[in-house]
Amino acid sequence: MAFLKHNGRTVCYRLLGDSAKPLLMLAHPLGMTQAVWDDMIPALLNSFRVLTWDLPGHGASAAWPEASDQIAPEDLAQEALTLATAAEAQRFHFAGTSIGGVIGQQLVSKHADQLLSATLTNTGAVIGTPDAWNTRSASVLELGLSTMAVDIVPRWFGPTACEQQPALVEGWRVIMGRGDNRSYALLCEMLGRVDFREMLSEQRVPLRLVGGSDDVATPPDTLRALADVSGAAEPVILEQVGHVPSVECPDKLTRILVNNLA
Repeated sequence: MAFLKHNGRTVCYRLLGDSAKPLLMLAHPLGMTQAVWDDMIPALLNSFRVLTWDLPGHGASAAWPEASDQIAPEDLAQEALTLATAAEAQRFHFAGTSIGGVIGQQLVSKHADQLLSATLTNTGAVIGTPDAWNTRSASVLELGLSTMAVDIVPRWFGPTACEQQPALVEGWRVIMGRGDNRSYALLCEMLGRVDFREMLSEQRVPLRLVGGSDDVATPPDTLRALADVSGAAEPVILEQVGHVPSVECPDKLTRILVNNLA
């Protein structure tokens, strides 16, 4: 693990592998941490230098500053670009899941010149509704993440993963419960404002979309709608997989990344 300062905040990241290989940056889902990529990294290092990091108030990254009452996709994109600079990479591959895919869409639409490619999983140009995200934000501030995690975490994973890994949900409930309530709430509000439908209409980055057949948060139709507005190919839909393929089927997602990017 390593740390750097970005706009006065401490960001926790990992930079692994041969500096001569192309950089692959990986952005995790809301409520999780960069640990979601752990089972993929050993195989990815055969083809890439890999950088993962924790979002604001997640894992070991500092909470969002009290002086700021809003987080925008560009704030998170700038954090990613700062990390790429720390890795001395002028251009890089990017992969992100859920809110990590939102960061990817911001990079694709506003910073295309720095991307070699983007692989976005379990995300959408629009995710959910503003009312639902604002309600979740208010509930987190009132009840706390450890309470909210009881109902949220089971929605992340499909039945197959839960059957194969009986402790999966409880383990991630613990991790989510350790996050910063306010940072999570602000990210929820950001997701309620996100709408990339017009921003992606002229995107020019090689773009791959991946989803899960059992994803209740961003179901396959959400990925197909993103493909329609971005010009991407038909999404790859992984059968019996929920919202987090890097945890549920790391080997399959690794093969997709290596086969399409290396």
